[in-house]
Amino acid sequence: MLTSLILGAIVGAVLGLTGAGGGILAVPALVVGMGWPMQQATPVALVAVAGSAAIGALEAFRQRLVRYRAALLMAVAGVPLTSLGVLLAHALPQRVLLALFAMVMLVVAGRLLSQALRPGRPDRADSRLCVGRMSPDTGRLMWSWTTGFTLAATGAVTGLMTGLLGVGGGFVIVPILRKVTNVSMHGIVATSLMVIALVGSGGVLATVLHGTPLPLELTLWFSATTAAGMVAGRLASHRLSAQHVQVGFGGALICVALGLMTKAALGV
Repeated sequence: MLTSLILGAIVGAVLGLTGAGGGILAVPALVVGMGWPMQQATPVALVAVAGSAAIGALEAFRQRLVRYRAALLMAVAGVPLTSLGVLLAHALPQRVLLALFAMVMLVVAGRLLSQALRPGRPDRADSRLCVGRMSPDTGRLMWSWTTGFTLAATGAVTGLMTGLLGVGGGFVIVPILRKVTNVSMHGIVATSLMVIALVGSGGVLATVLHGTPLPLELTLWFSATTAAGMVAGRLASHRLSAQHVQVGFGGALICVALGLMTKAALGV
């Protein structure tokens, strides 16, 4: 129990420091720290990540940062795909799942380090792929069939990854929305948190319906300490440079990914 509390606090702190991307550490923390297979760690991690994301989304909603129509569309497209992801997760060997997770972590780490180590780049550049623009008159997202299809596809990929790997999906949603919309970064993270909360909840339901046990007491304690750690991380984030946080998080992801690859290779 103590181990799960410590792991929850660490995952929550990373969530608070990094925004929507820290949930990617929840499953490895349980796999390595508790010795669980990924299929068992998935629902516990998703409860914690979805709950913490819901807290962040509610706060952002009060600040009118959430693009809730876009978030709802992505969730509607993503939740059904969580079941397919869960079926794939139960069909694939543990070693393959660990290797897939490690590769995802390395991709995320590479993107973070690339952004952090090139400080001269503007935080936001115009993208030729932008299909969703904010109206200067209303401050709302201007919709078209292309916008709707792109957001739905983003949600579908997020749902599949959520069911397959037990991740929140912020590492998918945030970079895609930065490319296909001109929503502010604060708005993108806020919208991502709402999607994570909704799709993550669907992922929990899908894993439980497929017979994965959900230890209630441990899940609640892990979720509570994750939420507490997230609050502490958010407070600390105001005192830390975003570049240093990105470099540190990217380095941590690489270390964890290499550990998962070693575990997959040795079958331990």
